[in-house]
Amino acid sequence: MAPVGIPGGRSVTGTLDRGDSDAVVVACPPHPQYGGSRSDRRLRAVSDAVAPDIGCLRFDYGPWDEGRGERADAENALRWASERYDAVGLFGYSFGAAVALCAAAEVGSAAEPAALSVLAPPAHETDDLDAGGALDELDCPVQVVVGERDDTVDWRPVAERAASLGHAVERLPADHHFLGQAARVGEVVGPFLRERL
Repeated sequence: MAPVGIPGGRSVTGTLDRGDSDAVVVACPPHPQYGGSRSDRRLRAVSDAVAPDIGCLRFDYGPWDEGRGERADAENALRWASERYDAVGLFGYSFGAAVALCAAAEVGSAAEPAALSVLAPPAHETDDLDAGGALDELDCPVQVVVGERDDTVDWRPVAERAASLGHAVERLPADHHFLGQAARVGEVVGPFLRERL
């Protein structure tokens, strides 16, 4: 693991697992105002699941900015990764899922991820994070993973839109936090990303 500063004008720090690989997954953490960080166990599970051949950049957002700055942080992390790796995947959990979807839709073709997986995506987190609408702008393969007992966020519109667009939708018998199921999250997300990077 190596610390990484993400350029872009905001104070964004990441941890790079296995930086010597040819491919990397950029991992967006959950809501920073509720304790979300790059050390989140679901992000770690995905990092472990793509090992040993694929690296993982887990990052913390800069100062809270109602979703705008956080999306920019993810876009900057994608740009940073695309300049250094042959293939880049993107993963996000909860608030980070909305950030990931919106960043992938906005970042432009030069840094667009080769594959995107989101876990427990809220349909409309803030005015600047419309996860459902972002799906219409994506060209890459997308996987949406949801907990069937998740009543914390409104994930159904995102899952339904993803399915209607032909993307993969996985349902797990879990709540929003996937308590005790971090390894299962890795087992579902890891192969999807590995096969496409």
